[in-house]
Parts: sequence; C-alpha cells; structure tokens
Amino acid sequence: MLVPWTRRSARRADSLLPFADRAEGGRELAERLVPLGLDRPIVVALPRGGVPVGLEVARRLGSARRRVPLEVLVTRKIGYPSQPELGVGAIAEGGEPVLDHGLLDRLGLSEEDLAETVRDERAELARRVAVYRGDRPLPALRGRAVVVVDDGLATGGTARAALRAVRRKKPARLVLAVPVAAVEAVRALSGGAPDGADDLVVVAAPMNFRAVGYWYRDFGQLTDADVVRLLARAPARP
Repeated sequence: MLVPWTRRSARRADSLLPFADRAEGGRELAERLVPLGLDRPIVVALPRGGVPVGLEVARRLGSARRRVPLEVLVTRKIGYPSQPELGVGAIAEGGEPVLDHGLLDRLGLSEEDLAETVRDERAELARRVAVYRGDRPLPALRGRAVVVVDDGLATGGTARAALRAVRRKKPARLVLAVPVAAVEAVRALSGGAPDGADDLVVVAAPMNFRAVGYWYRDFGQLTDADVVRLLARAPARP
C-alpha cells in the first residue's frame, strides 16, 4: 500500500516549506504512521540521519502501556571508486551489496571493480555497528511490524539495501517511512518484496526534489556520539 504523500500542516498554509529539523520531520511522519495500526511495531532507523527521525516515530507510536523500541540498522553507500559521492549501490548489515547494475553498465564498471570499495565499506559498517550496539546483535524481527526510517530518499539505493536485509528476517509487515523523498524513489520502492516495502509512508514528495538536505532548515551533520546519545533517549531498546 502506498500512503498518499500530500503534506498538510495546521501551522502553515505553504505546506512545502522545509522541516525545521529532522525531529520535526519525524513528528510529522509519525502522525501518518499512527493510522496504520501496526501490530507489535519496532522502529529501525538508518544512521546517522534517520535516528532523530526514528526517535520521534518510536515515541509517538508508543503509549503508557506499550513502549515501541528503537534500533539501528547500519547501511553504507557504495560509491564510484574515483567519485565516492556518486552512489552505485549500498550495503546493509546482514545483507549483501545491492548494486545499480544499469548504472554500472553505463559507467563501464564490473562488480570486480568495486571489490576494494565494498571491502572498505564493510569495515566502516562493522565499526559503526560496534559503536552503536557493541556486541549486541540485531533483535529478532520475525513476525513483527518493522518500520524502517530515514531522513529522506534521493535515489533510494540505501533504503533498498536496508529493506532487503530486513525482509530476510521475515517481518510480518515491512514499512518504509521518510519525511521527504524524490518521486522516482517513491515509485521504485513501493512495489513490495523483495526490494520494496509493504507500506511506504512519505510526508512530502516534491517534484523539484533537488536533495534531501534542501527540505530541512537545519540539516547539520550528525556524529557517532550524536547517534549514541539519541539512542540512549529512546523509549525502549529491543
């Protein structure tokens, strides 16, 4: 099911103004998740930017009788070797690299050409897992409603890798939720298994997307320490 992405706000009529920050994006996103009536939800945020969004979602989906856990799923973009900011794929913990083979063909790259880059990203992924969770493994997701949260979707490559990794853990329902997304990414990730979500919830999908950061007035870079601090404020950990 694709949830409509029209953004409405009682506070302002010019509804496509940027969010103040990721926390505001998370609060507006949470209001669109509540009507789904998720059973035994767990919020899985993609660090770093997805964690402040996920914290607000976990708080709102919970109640005095049911606290909703917040966990992280670490992902890494796989960049073009000589131009790292150009993503040609992504990898999520517990999963294999998910590559954009069409783009690789256009660039004249093979999977072998990316071997060193993939190795480096695996090492950084493992480092971040150790910082954020220590020795604690990902929680069991089988049979639960899993809400994968990020601060936005540009190409959707990182989210696709995350969804594949979570899908392997057999959730009862897999939801992808972001405050803002490019229309093309929305279309690509709303198709269900294996690469898409059962439900895709987006607050705004502007036609003139530009970049995720364009839709936040405060889009400051987060550190590992910020992530750890935010996780410590979560209503529950798995």
